[in-house]
Amino acid sequence: MEYSCVRFTDLPDEILMIICKKLNNFDVLYCLKGVNQRIDRIVHDSTFTSRLNFVKWSKCGFISLLHCDTILDRYCLQILPDIHDKIKCLSLEASSMKHILCATDCPNLSSLALYNIDEESIRYLSTKDLIADDYYIAVVILTFFLVNIVYLCLDENLSSAIFKNQIRALALVINRNHEGYEMFETTANIFNSIFVVFTRLTTLILSESSYKNRVRLAFNDSLFSNFHSSTLLRLFINVQCFDECLCILDGRFIHLHTLYVDLSNIHSSDEIQTQADLPNLKRFSISCNYETCDYNDTIPPLLHRMFNLEELILCLTVYQDKIFIDGNSLKKDIINHMPRLNRFSFSIESFIFTNNQINLPSTEDIQCTFVDFSNTKVISYVDYFAKTGQGRCLSYTYPSLMQYYGIITNNFPGGLFINIRIVSLFDEHPFEHEFFNRIQKSFPFMESLSIKNDKPQNIKQFHGSINDNRNFSLIEYPFLNELTLVRVHDDYIEQFLLHCKASFQDINLSINYESLQRITHGFTRDDTRINCAKINKLDLYGADKKHCNYLQEYFPCAKICYRGIF
Repeated sequence: MEYSCVRFTDLPDEILMIICKKLNNFDVLYCLKGVNQRIDRIVHDSTFTSRLNFVKWSKCGFISLLHCDTILDRYCLQILPDIHDKIKCLSLEASSMKHILCATDCPNLSSLALYNIDEESIRYLSTKDLIADDYYIAVVILTFFLVNIVYLCLDENLSSAIFKNQIRALALVINRNHEGYEMFETTANIFNSIFVVFTRLTTLILSESSYKNRVRLAFNDSLFSNFHSSTLLRLFINVQCFDECLCILDGRFIHLHTLYVDLSNIHSSDEIQTQADLPNLKRFSISCNYETCDYNDTIPPLLHRMFNLEELILCLTVYQDKIFIDGNSLKKDIINHMPRLNRFSFSIESFIFTNNQINLPSTEDIQCTFVDFSNTKVISYVDYFAKTGQGRCLSYTYPSLMQYYGIITNNFPGGLFINIRIVSLFDEHPFEHEFFNRIQKSFPFMESLSIKNDKPQNIKQFHGSINDNRNFSLIEYPFLNELTLVRVHDDYIEQFLLHCKASFQDINLSINYESLQRITHGFTRDDTRINCAKINKLDLYGADKKHCNYLQEYFPCAKICYRGIF
């Protein structure tokens, strides 16, 4: 048989299109633009030029694809000027924002996403020609960003129409460098200016580069005098508490039809009784990762104002008096008040105090209450904790796009949850090795894991020897960067520190000193040395700095912090 070699440029247009569509647009343009006129005609197709993403996500956060001058210059000098009229959407990391936006005019640009907006990146963008010294001194972090945008609008290389008239969708993905009121004030300054700079926004997204950098808004009339818009239709935002959610819905966005809001906490509010109905709202999502005792006084009354809702998403943890939130209560309190609702997704974790009750509902009892949810798959399971005298029920629609799951026990039914970053395990029964294998497969992008369990593993006891650990499969945690093992049996410390059981890179470990000392045999054990060398921060509870020298030898890459007694 004879073999022939076909050059890439000899392939038919249809085959070239298929190949290019399997690549990302950034690589297609960078590698193929300028090869010849025929290839240029293909890569100039709107498939590759309308949406340009110069950012990628990694374990450490969002990073720029324009990481060297050669790549940046090729895009700014050769690629973007040739396709400038085809670009509709740009995703930029802060360090390259000015270069890309100044490279050429983009008359059809309507969507802009900006990542890693912080003080350092804005200082990189700022020049004396664009930014006055007073701004340099007085304004911090995110306010720098909008000031810079305003001056970019005045730059002779940019038309202010890009921001004033063209941009309809804006996404800000920011880093948090400040805490407390300073952060709230600077974020308020952004929102006070954003609708002045971008006067025709229809979609606004405020997000964070990591679940650890949650930027919340605390509304105050004196700080948010300009926080209103007659054009905004969609808003995706994180706010501090339920009152701020009500503030968004007080009429300042008169045409808003889609709102996705994530809360730090939910408490009852007198404001909810005085606000008007919300007939324009069609899609609404509310989520909170912390429990609330005021569900009945907040969520149903708010939803009753949204009688034209077509899509609803709830992700909540609730403390109830006597009964779980089940299908019957969701129908009575929510669904029956929304005649136009055609899509309802939820993840609701509810707790009750059992108070020595006898006829407590089982998983099967709860599942039966969702029998009328015919167009949606609902998964429910119930746990009862004898020590705390509590019962817990988790019900959720599946497949799930929720960002929070709730406490996970041995009753966890499995599944795939690609949006979950924070995982918390708790049970009054032991977690075996296979359970952790299931957890990793169900939450493949898990970044933070905390465990509370004081029961020893049974299967290890049956094996009876540390040498039998070789029978366990190695579990890899590629994205894990925070691990909390403070209130656990020693077996779960071995579960992660034995290199034959777990594999990870560059994590922060929170742990009790005495437990760590036992498992590592006084910081001499070889079986745990490999994984201990992969820890870059060690939060130790119940230890003092007199242990510092030999700890640093066993944890050579770790910054060691002494936290006192947990």
